[in-house]
Amino acid sequence: MDLRIQNKNALVCGSTQGIGKASAIALAEEGVSVTLVARNEEKLKKVLAELPNQELNHNYLVADFSNPQELKEKIEASSLNFHILINNTGGPAGGPVFNAQIDEFERAFTMHLKCNHVLVQAVVPFMKEQGYGRVINVISTSVKQPLDGLGVSNTIRGAVANWSKTMANELGQFGITVNNVLPGATATERLNEIINNKAKKTGKSVDEVIETMKNAAPAKRFAEPEEVANAIVFLASDRASYINGINVPVDGGRTKSL
Repeated sequence: MDLRIQNKNALVCGSTQGIGKASAIALAEEGVSVTLVARNEEKLKKVLAELPNQELNHNYLVADFSNPQELKEKIEASSLNFHILINNTGGPAGGPVFNAQIDEFERAFTMHLKCNHVLVQAVVPFMKEQGYGRVINVISTSVKQPLDGLGVSNTIRGAVANWSKTMANELGQFGITVNNVLPGATATERLNEIINNKAKKTGKSVDEVIETMKNAAPAKRFAEPEEVANAIVFLASDRASYINGINVPVDGGRTKSL
């Protein structure tokens, strides 16, 4: 399928690894000019060199999502315009919600919701001018079914999902869609951290934890980052023009709710 996405510009957050990196590569393969965003400049340079279609003049921005004001200033100073925004940030540390400290919620709220909001406010004026905009938030299946041992993440992801739906309602009239992609267990560094934490807390071996997690999905395996990226690229495309304000699980069927 021709996604009719060539010559668009995309801002891809958290793009030095995992789902963010896979999404940046997939978008570049479709003829999109990609600007990577992360806090580690050396990693950004490495991924930049890996992007296909180098003639599209891909770029990167160094920004720390713990500081929304700094992020805002760097985006504004870049003078770059984007048709596509992929909001993607590493999840909060695991643990029961009852044991969470107040500052854990504050850090997560800042990195996920505040920074998403800063970025949307920065890119939407150009999207309105173009009559074309795609905002895709990479969050979690926990917005449909909370995940055990990820209390802060469950809480913040729910806030982002409702913010996203509200934004979709407000921006749809301008040809801008706002959707959420909900990855299941995906083979990333984040998943390795979750597995190791579960093994420590339960006394089970890493292999036992992996097997249990794989068996939770009808597919009986973890997703590859590229599989999640495929959904993101479709939602970013012209072909998804009437898909707005939804949550799309990419989880091999793990989520039990509709």
